[in-house]
Amino acid sequence: MIFAPSSSTRSHLAAFARRAGGRACRVALAAALLAPGLAMLGASPAAADFRLCNRTNSRVGIAVGYKDGDTWSSEGWWNVAANSCETLLRGDLVARFYYVYAVDYDLGGEWAGKAYMCTREKEFTIRGIQDCLARGFDRTGFFEVDTQEQKSWTVQLTEQGQASANGTALPHPPPPPAPRKTN
Repeated sequence: MIFAPSSSTRSHLAAFARRAGGRACRVALAAALLAPGLAMLGASPAAADFRLCNRTNSRVGIAVGYKDGDTWSSEGWWNVAANSCETLLRGDLVARFYYVYAVDYDLGGEWAGKAYMCTREKEFTIRGIQDCLARGFDRTGFFEVDTQEQKSWTVQLTEQGQASANGTALPHPPPPPAPRKTN
């Protein structure tokens, strides 16, 4: 939406410019008339999100955990294609620590940690992290992401474990060993 001065304001400014004469006043008038619209065009809010970039050659499934007020929550699954990024949580981050679990769909393996939260195989939003198994969920280890209290953060999943300017780079897990054949 672009806001413009009312017709009476425009006519008052035009009359002022005619009386004052001179090019500088006409430029000032034009700037006064255009400024509100230009300000609105350039005033797009900065994106403040929790994002994950998959810098591997595999498709990955992502679950995220966070504290929502006094309650822990976990959500999944985001399917992130190879070499692409996805916004997991929209808006300013409200906590310093978030938790991520990722599974490699193509090669096997996972990015996991020691912060246990509830998950399930299908899409989910689960409140609480206690008694996952008794409540019919899986108990899954998430790794911690320290956002350093920034308003937005990007986690990088990589095969080489390369560092990232704004996020956490984690090495790609090796594929599970092939079963040994016994004679």
